[in-house]
Amino acid sequence: MEEAVDNRLAELERRIAALESGASTRRRPQAAGFPQTDDSAPVGRALLASNGVEPAVLDADWTEWAGALAALGNPVRLTLLQQILRGTSTVNALSEVQGLGTSGQIYHHLRQLTAEGWLHTPSRGVFAVPPPRVVALMTILAALEGRA
Repeated sequence: MEEAVDNRLAELERRIAALESGASTRRRPQAAGFPQTDDSAPVGRALLASNGVEPAVLDADWTEWAGALAALGNPVRLTLLQQILRGTSTVNALSEVQGLGTSGQIYHHLRQLTAEGWLHTPSRGVFAVPPPRVVALMTILAALEGRA
């Protein structure tokens, strides 16, 4: 199972790297031809549309995602997600990871992540990140990594 997770994670890392390299290429035309306005919303729409992304996300209610994003705002929860993506998927195994706390504290964080859709239990006692959330999580982390 760990090899399968490692393979999936390596594939995601490869795809994110490809997206990032494509994104940097796409940024070049911005100076040459993207619309220049003083209003950030039209620029956001133009950027999304020029990258082939339906800008409907700009019209969605972003407040609905506050809980899911807040669930990520805890170092222990991020470490749990990282460990689970690396293949450590049971509370017993997670409790051996330094810094995650007691099994009760781990269960508390796992419940929060599960409630917000970042985790599910494909079998009894085993936690996993649903594939669509793996992509979302990697995208968020990759974007944050480039913030410096």
